Amino acid sequence: MQENIHPIHHRLLSRAEREARLGQRSVVVWMTGLSGSGKSTLAAALERRLFDQGYCAQVLDGDNIRSGLNANLGFSEQDRRENIRRIAEVAKLFLNSGLIVICSFISPLRSMRQMARQIIGPEDFLEIFVRAPVEVCEERDVKGLYAKARRGEIKQFTGIDAPYEEPQNPFCTLDTASLSVDEAVELLLQRLKKRL
Repeated sequence: MQENIHPIHHRLLSRAEREARLGQRSVVVWMTGLSGSGKSTLAAALERRLFDQGYCAQVLDGDNIRSGLNANLGFSEQDRRENIRRIAEVAKLFLNSGLIVICSFISPLRSMRQMARQIIGPEDFLEIFVRAPVEVCEERDVKGLYAKARRGEIKQFTGIDAPYEEPQNPFCTLDTASLSVDEAVELLLQRLKKRL
């Protein structure tokens, strides 16, 4: 089947041309952390700040992707891996379009994030650890997922009965238990601006 696939990448506009038109360097900002740590909130706030400063950014968020592109996937480790693989491939398309891509996904295992890094390219993959203790995440849980997991209604819930492996050497760590949204976004922007 693969012998019948003939990509035309070489005939399309280059990433460099698109970046020059947009006046920015594209990059993937990969936010990882427990459910309720603040990934989606920070992703939306970062996208808005970048937009207000003249940059073109696009958020890819877990629930949004799972309600469309990845609606056919469950939460087994195999499905989670496939979820991250597809997201990384989509992020790479946006990256090659010259956009700043902000990915907001639990992506609980280091091996999953390493796979995403390899697909996207190590030089373009900025891993952001959105850190908050599980107790803080439970307090913020507007969906009631932690309570359901603790009652056994949700199986393999990250942080309860499924593991979360913290990044070993992230580009930036945002401790959302002690930082406000504005403080966290400002800290990330200061680091990020050097790459755009």
